[in-house]
Amino acid sequence: MIDIPDKITHSLSKETLGALNHRCGQPLTRDTIRSLNGESSGITGRVCLGSSAPSERAEDRRPAARTCLEGQTVEEIHQGKALPKLTVPTMRHPLRKGQKVSIDPQDRGLTKLEASFGWNMQDARCDMDVSAFLITGNGKVSDDSWFVFYGQSDSPDRSVHFAKDTSGRNREIISVDFEKLDPTIQKIVFVLTINEAFEKNLNFSMIQDAYIQLFDGSTNQEIVSYYIEEYYPNVTSMTIGELYLHNGKWKFNPVGNGVHHDLAGQCAIYGVEIE
Repeated sequence: MIDIPDKITHSLSKETLGALNHRCGQPLTRDTIRSLNGESSGITGRVCLGSSAPSERAEDRRPAARTCLEGQTVEEIHQGKALPKLTVPTMRHPLRKGQKVSIDPQDRGLTKLEASFGWNMQDARCDMDVSAFLITGNGKVSDDSWFVFYGQSDSPDRSVHFAKDTSGRNREIISVDFEKLDPTIQKIVFVLTINEAFEKNLNFSMIQDAYIQLFDGSTNQEIVSYYIEEYYPNVTSMTIGELYLHNGKWKFNPVGNGVHHDLAGQCAIYGVEIE
């Protein structure tokens, strides 16, 4: 269970979590999250994945300005200043929604895959992220550590890794090493969520140009890509695509299905416990 304390004075930003996670060199666990929020850490904050309804919180006392990977300070993002606009890359092998294709490593001779994600915001308040759920045969994660996101950047087997894209070409990247992937994993689901969507009344009608590109991790050649064309006001998170095993072969499904859930709601779907 991911334990999120609620008696803290202000929220830890994603940038703070990322920096702390990088510094300690290990994924954030419920114990390290708890310790980071303790008085001994010198930081007071609540690690917030979002909730199904707006919640009350104390007056926000934000830390001193820090530069984000996109070149903005935390304060600029909180004040609603838009991130630099991305140029949608050329997609050489585009798929339509639901057009499933084989990307099997043995057939293609690849061992590593890189999934690049991008989007633009029509509303500057939108702060979106991608997460990956590593699913077993029962349709759930085996435990909370198999949920990879900005606060837990590696799966337990080190096969799946989350990172911000510092090049400016994409927003975020999730890499998959099939040689390290635990054999119990039968599906990897990629989900886009808007941070504090319910609290700030945000939705996918405020997003545009969302896409996923899959690259061969060794050659950097595009395998397939998918560009989302439908954006609805009743959608607050979306499964953009999934890798899945079918008859012993890995395939990719450009799902493109949105729901009225935040990140905590998506976690509940796939068996990640949020307290």
